[in-house]
Amino acid sequence: MIDNNFKNEKAPRNLGLYIHIPFCRTKCLYCDFCSFVSRDEQQREAYVGALLREIEARGTKDYSVDTVYFGGGTPSLLSAEQIGRILGEIKESFNVSPDAEITLECNPMTVSDGDKYFKELRALGVNRLSLGVQSAVDGELKLIGRRHSFEDAKATFLAARGAGFENISVDLMLGIPSQTLDSLRASANQVIKLAADHISIYSLQLEEGTPLYRMRERYSLADDDTAADMYELVVKMMKDAGYRHYEISNFARGGRESKHNCKYWRLDEYLGLGLAAHSDFGGKRLENTRDMERYLGGEWLEAASDISNSEREFEFLMLGFRTADGISKSEFLARFGVGFDEKYGEKMEKFKKMGYFCEKGDALALTESGFEVSNAILTEILDFDY
Repeated sequence: MIDNNFKNEKAPRNLGLYIHIPFCRTKCLYCDFCSFVSRDEQQREAYVGALLREIEARGTKDYSVDTVYFGGGTPSLLSAEQIGRILGEIKESFNVSPDAEITLECNPMTVSDGDKYFKELRALGVNRLSLGVQSAVDGELKLIGRRHSFEDAKATFLAARGAGFENISVDLMLGIPSQTLDSLRASANQVIKLAADHISIYSLQLEEGTPLYRMRERYSLADDDTAADMYELVVKMMKDAGYRHYEISNFARGGRESKHNCKYWRLDEYLGLGLAAHSDFGGKRLENTRDMERYLGGEWLEAASDISNSEREFEFLMLGFRTADGISKSEFLARFGVGFDEKYGEKMEKFKKMGYFCEKGDALALTESGFEVSNAILTEILDFDY
């Protein structure tokens, strides 16, 4: 029996919260996340009620919550009043830092009155938006099942900016069916013109079981060389536009790096709340149920497992090397009781000579050229068996 009220008694000072909202207006053709189409307001309200009960039951005052992230699904399908109740319960059940980063994912065309909605979110304390644009080419958006046009996305962005949001992230997708280097260049240019504070790029992944996977033979998809060219193109454009390439797939300017996502890469603790949410909490990996009926009935946790030392070492290196700051050798020694060079130095030498790694004092990080082939490098270096 898994304890739904699992609490961590030895937490560090800071904690991130991830809040999963599984509802969508339509399901994108490439999506295999735990989300589903819902036009039933009663169902959404029932889910909010269950989420409030989970937050209350799993809350603790032993932490300072410095990031809250509403992901999905499409959190912007919830009303501002519902978002306010969730945030209210979070502040009742946890110690939320006054300067906490509070992010809400938003898709264009899910907000009927953007000016009013975004102003209400700002008044509630939401201070960061993540906007799913994906492409500035309407034909590409249709091919992946997105309902919005780029003009819709632009209008949503400008409404949020006008409502006072000074920290807006935009998603851009690479490898969309029929996408070319020229069309990607046009999309990246349009996103840069918006002056987004943060930009995330994602390569399209064909996941088994999704409609796009079943239709893959119909489309022209980017091969590995083209995908690499697309990545190089966007990286150059973002850097030329003044964005800092702080993680393999993320760019920011003006100090607008995602504080919440940085927790994942640093192995900081976070607690996931809501259907199918995952946590790294108290030395355990926690997974909530994906069954809506069970969740509505208060049976939240599906599984809990200890994180082995070898798993943690793998994550420390795999995730740390995704960032421009890389990994700290002294932290590696403190965490795992062995020197990094002692364990991996021999494997690292050839990659250093090839210019894929650089030393930054105590830190070791991938270079830009290393980022481009990071999967191959890390697969060879991280020869784990766990």
